[in-house]
Amino acid sequence: MKKILSLILAVLMVCPLLTACGGSGTSSQYPNGEVNVLNWGEYISDGQDGTLDVIEQFQQETGIKVNYNVCPDNETLYANLQQGDSYDVIIPSDYMISRLIDEGMLTPLNFDNIPNASDVDPKFLNPAYDPDNAYSVPYMWGTVGIIYNTTMVDEAITSWDSLFDKKYAGQVLMINNSRDAIGVALKDLGYSYNTTNQAQITEAVNLLIQQKQNGIVQAYVMDEIFDKLEGGEAAMGVYYAGDYLTMYENNQDLAFVVPSEGSNIFTDAMCIPAGAANQANAEKFINFMCSKDVGVANCEAIGYSSPLMSVVEALDPAITADPVAYPSDEVLASCEAFLNLPEDILKFYDSEWLRLKA
Repeated sequence: MKKILSLILAVLMVCPLLTACGGSGTSSQYPNGEVNVLNWGEYISDGQDGTLDVIEQFQQETGIKVNYNVCPDNETLYANLQQGDSYDVIIPSDYMISRLIDEGMLTPLNFDNIPNASDVDPKFLNPAYDPDNAYSVPYMWGTVGIIYNTTMVDEAITSWDSLFDKKYAGQVLMINNSRDAIGVALKDLGYSYNTTNQAQITEAVNLLIQQKQNGIVQAYVMDEIFDKLEGGEAAMGVYYAGDYLTMYENNQDLAFVVPSEGSNIFTDAMCIPAGAANQANAEKFINFMCSKDVGVANCEAIGYSSPLMSVVEALDPAITADPVAYPSDEVLASCEAFLNLPEDILKFYDSEWLRLKA
């Protein structure tokens, strides 16, 4: 993945909606209006190192101005929408899409305006998070695992247990969102990511608290993990397979594993929030993102796996043969997708997350 400046991400985390920075009006350069996009950091081909600048290309082809914003996690995205921030395209993950549908916070898509969606591999259609395939178009998918530095670790990492081993005190980076972090502990304890058993969730959080108290955790991080792992500032961390592939380009001492207990398989998908001011432009943007050339550029730039059949066919075979980017059926069989949880469990997650971070 080609990195967005850390300063931009830091500012956006303080003030998530910054469409005014790009100007809310249009000019003769953009005669067809605008589209306000919210994506994850480092999750699009941005023109660095000779890659395609997807945003600039869209603006040139359509005359539509893109006000592009980034967000650190699904929970922040949800909070932004709840407080009234206005976007036309958002790219949440599977379980959050299900929640947004249940709460009436998404607009059904007009697929007549998104013909490129016909390129989506059938195995990604009608998913559990959007069973009628009415609100979302998959953007990327992947797995979560442990990224570790082989020069700092004297063993092949195979289990989530390594994250709780005192011999790695001060050398472990944990992922800074509640579903992933608590999920790591749940899987280490042999439970499902989607358990609704509060005692199991409490046990998982207690394990994470013990990990902190034992001085094992160096920090809870999101995209800060790039600099820390690439620079040898930590021995291991929990993050996404696609990001590992980017880190590996800069530090080939790094390795990635989906732990033996199983992990998360996720899909991020493009959606339009309810009440979006620019739905037609949003559908043009989604359609553009589903075109083959743009899909290939995004995959090559960010390292994640594409749900578009033409993109997978066009990628270098070395990419599609990489077991990190395109895991074996055996590995995928050990993985679980996050599901939306009942409201009382979501509130319990929030309170347990606060207890952990206190």
